Amino acid sequence: MASRKCDELTEPRGLRIPWRAVVTAVLFASTAALAQTVPGAPQPVDALTQKLTTKLQEMRDAEGFPGATVGFVLPDGRTFSLATGLADVEAKTPMRASDRMFSGSIGKTYVAALMLKLVEEGKASLDEKISYWLGDKPWFGRLPNAKQITLRSLLNHTSGIPNHAEDKEFFEAVKKDPNDAQTHERLIGYVLDKPPLAPVGTKFAYADTNYILIGLIIEKITGKSYYSVLEQQILQPLHLNDTLSSDQRVMPGVVSGYIDSDNPFGLPAKVCTNGRDVLNPAIEWTGGGLASTAGDLARWGWLLLGGRVLKEASLKEMLTGVEIGPGIKYGLGIGIVDTRLGPAYGHNGEFPGFGSTLMYFPRYRISVAVQVNTDPEGKAKTPGREGAIDLAEIIVEHIQAHK
Repeated sequence: MASRKCDELTEPRGLRIPWRAVVTAVLFASTAALAQTVPGAPQPVDALTQKLTTKLQEMRDAEGFPGATVGFVLPDGRTFSLATGLADVEAKTPMRASDRMFSGSIGKTYVAALMLKLVEEGKASLDEKISYWLGDKPWFGRLPNAKQITLRSLLNHTSGIPNHAEDKEFFEAVKKDPNDAQTHERLIGYVLDKPPLAPVGTKFAYADTNYILIGLIIEKITGKSYYSVLEQQILQPLHLNDTLSSDQRVMPGVVSGYIDSDNPFGLPAKVCTNGRDVLNPAIEWTGGGLASTAGDLARWGWLLLGGRVLKEASLKEMLTGVEIGPGIKYGLGIGIVDTRLGPAYGHNGEFPGFGSTLMYFPRYRISVAVQVNTDPEGKAKTPGREGAIDLAEIIVEHIQAHK
């Protein structure tokens, strides 16, 4: 799959497909809704939500995406969400703040957090060679840089392993049978015997394959499936009840998604209907592998990057990045980018027909997550990183005006 230059927080991608989103029936009247997601918490100030709602509607009117949801977490922990546009263009169904979308590579932030938790428990070391866990696999020696790969180099994409999600054979396999989830080891098989992109630790090269390998390591260490560990260690304890593992063929509450009708796989323009995507979402696994609401995504970012999930030393490791472009680094499953609001941490994600962005602004302790039901590379522009920053700026100005 083709990839663009990684030069900003929203560039590192998951299941990378160079299609454009179809918007054949856009510019219906925008619909915005507010949903409170913290039981018993007071509603945010009306003036703030009105400003955010107006800005979100302006984005849709200017950029032409079918619909969007946005989640916010304020410094005091209050979480709320907005929605605009359409969840289903043909049926003219309004988007609701409680609607789910596939969040793509934002799922890597959960994988990295779980791995760092295992490091905290003394069950792994970031600089240990992964041959310790995977060396007995019959295919292991055929991995590029096999003997030198460390856990850290997988987490920060400096392993030198090519991306299976950009391999021609992978493209052809998905085109032949988009319903096929493909086994984890089959995904790894696309990069076996390939030359390494660079020596380990010397060059950033984003690859879903790195995180597929981490998923196998998590399962080897715990003796449990990745999704069960995720549920037990993160989703349940943190009450992220609107986040679902993409390990089933129909995903409850996921809205319709739209892509370009001339996409390279020949998929229909409407790729998801009633929670069933034409492309089996299980193919992502630890490369992404989740569906969520914007509210849950924002809450996750606020908890993780605000220091409420990992120990201080682990979070410091997570946020120690390698340079990948002007003003942007990549840590352990987290992008770090300079913005006009100071540094921001987060990740973006794509899944055919959907795009998501998660950003946490440590200077102001606020989190913003944006989800749209169209591909971020489509004919319609999507809010992405700049949209998230614009919305965060409205919150910051409101907070400063009411000190």
